[in-house]
Amino acid sequence: MTDPFDLAHINPADMSHAMLLALLMHHGGSLELPVSAFEADALGAGDGSWHAVALEPIADDTLRLSVRPRPDVDGPGVRIE
Repeated sequence: MTDPFDLAHINPADMSHAMLLALLMHHGGSLELPVSAFEADALGAGDGSWHAVALEPIADDTLRLSVRPRPDVDGPGVRIE
């Protein structure tokens, strides 16, 4: 299995796609969401910026996917710790 934290070869768009696929596959391949999940307030801040996603390791070989405020940077804001 590929190490999910070896992000040197993954660009932000591919990482977003991989997180979406992992989430869907974990839930059996599909997930029902209300239409309101795609409203502007749900997807981003009032200034028009998108929220960011954090991917961090937690106990028992699991990962936490969290919504965070978008970092104040011009680029994609990818940070590997």
